[in-house]
Amino acid sequence: MPLYLVSAPAAAAKLAAGARASPRRRRQLLLPARHFHVLSVHPLPTQSRRASLSSLSSSAERAAGRAMAAAEAGASTAPEASSSATGVKQALISLSDKTDLANLGNGLQRLGFSIISTGGTASSLEAAGVNVTKVEEITHFPEMLDGRVKTLHPSIHGGILARRDQKHHLEALNKHGIGTFDVVVVNLYPFYDKVTSGAISFEDGIENIDIGGPTLIRAAAKNHKDVLVVVDHKDYPALLEYLDGKQDDQDFRRMLAWKAFQHVASYDSAVSEWLWKQTNKGETFPPSFTVPLSLKSTLRYGENPHQKAAFYSDKSLSLVNAGGIATAIQHHGKEMSYNNYLDADAAWNCVSEFESPTCVVVKHTNPCGVASRQDILEAYRLAVKADPVSAFGGIVAFNTTIDEDLAREIREFRSPTDGETRMFYEIVVAPGYTEKGLEVLKGKSKTLRLLEAQRSGKGMLSLRQVNGGWLAQESDDLTPEAITFTKMSERAPEGSELSDSRFAWLCVKHVKSNAIVIAKNNCMLGMGSGQPNRLESLRIAFRKAGEEAKGAALASDAFFPFAWNDAVEEACRSGIAVIAEPGGSIRDQDAVDCCDKYGVSLLFTGVRHFRH
Repeated sequence: MPLYLVSAPAAAAKLAAGARASPRRRRQLLLPARHFHVLSVHPLPTQSRRASLSSLSSSAERAAGRAMAAAEAGASTAPEASSSATGVKQALISLSDKTDLANLGNGLQRLGFSIISTGGTASSLEAAGVNVTKVEEITHFPEMLDGRVKTLHPSIHGGILARRDQKHHLEALNKHGIGTFDVVVVNLYPFYDKVTSGAISFEDGIENIDIGGPTLIRAAAKNHKDVLVVVDHKDYPALLEYLDGKQDDQDFRRMLAWKAFQHVASYDSAVSEWLWKQTNKGETFPPSFTVPLSLKSTLRYGENPHQKAAFYSDKSLSLVNAGGIATAIQHHGKEMSYNNYLDADAAWNCVSEFESPTCVVVKHTNPCGVASRQDILEAYRLAVKADPVSAFGGIVAFNTTIDEDLAREIREFRSPTDGETRMFYEIVVAPGYTEKGLEVLKGKSKTLRLLEAQRSGKGMLSLRQVNGGWLAQESDDLTPEAITFTKMSERAPEGSELSDSRFAWLCVKHVKSNAIVIAKNNCMLGMGSGQPNRLESLRIAFRKAGEEAKGAALASDAFFPFAWNDAVEEACRSGIAVIAEPGGSIRDQDAVDCCDKYGVSLLFTGVRHFRH
């Protein structure tokens, strides 16, 4: 026979009533509920039973005896334990992040809820003056395996998953003395924070994978018609308001259920990503993976006013501390638009490539002006001068902190086209601002967006959507220092021509194909982009560079397919000193012969930079 140790006279009275009741009724009365405590429900060996009996205090024995005698004499028994029978509303709370827990607990208690909780959550609730029943008092089983097993028990999950509109579900609960839960509030072990906080052992990572929490959340979310599930402390006020109003809004329940499943899905994606990297360190592309996206803001419209749009931040582990526009701080100005994000991203990715003080001006994702100088004010003026018409209404990016002097130059600079029109920009982005610099720029325009961004990380996985699928590739992190500029012509680069070639090559990397950049003295003079044939891009670049193209370097994002009477010869005739291109064409020798004819240096990089 099992041994039942009861903790109160009322509970003993139930036990006595159970002695007179039918076997089924006795099971209902004796099985666990929050009104009494069954400390052991398993048969014990004779010797152990004696030991357990001898440990009973005489006062507890006398209290139980009196209660049982009173019950036998006809005293009334206590109400049945199951909340489904008594109408007691139960909430289960188990939290790692205890933000606003006291408000939640007191609010639920005020609304008449009996609160069941675990470990540290229970302690925090008790400290806030909330009455709590611990989970082990419901399951009659202690927390075990270093906390791995706490809530994984039929007395918990049965009360969550039971459908209230199914008679046989409720009969099963009553048969086993299980109470229903009306609210489940759970958040998970901080796995994401743990594995991104620095060096962590594989074993520590595994121990921070939550098992019981996701199981509770999924169970409650599945049965959301009867159980409200909350995973975000920001939803506590809405939950309490809903309960206080005794509402039956299924849309509210479904929204909480959706949020719960999404919460678990994001959590699982982090675990999956971490495990893949732990076990497949040499493989870039997993057979499948999930990208956890979090809505950062809805946008006024998409690329065009008739398109709705939104901006999501990527919560992948690989992007923690990766910098970039997605994590930029906006200090001032109008809300960002879809196109603003694209242009700001292009400008920031380009300027982040340069080590020396640099300014980049972007229009429609193409850099139309780039200049590097130790004097950042001069770099700014030169970047705008490269194409002042395109720069007007564009995005200006710097890789240095914007101080008061630079801010005043940005605010007051006049267009080189007429020397009178004050330059207008949509966005200024930089790694930082001085207090005075911010103050000055805020005075330029109420709408000017001022962004502070961290330098974009390297080694990222680049994703791009096509209808019905996604393309994935490694990010293009090559720098001029990582490649070899091989001399193919008779003439070798002279003076600064090699450094000009490297500068032009780094610029052309960020221009849309077909792309040509002409540069000299660490300054872009002209660029041609996005043309179906390379010759047209080259002619656009020369038209913008003008006479300054003489003695400059020209970089192409891909090889020239023809030489004579085509782009290479036209470039040579225009006075270019050096051409840098990937090479690899069957007409390479024609290009070499053409450059030798005009005394132009030809450098092959072996690296192509298509950009679509």
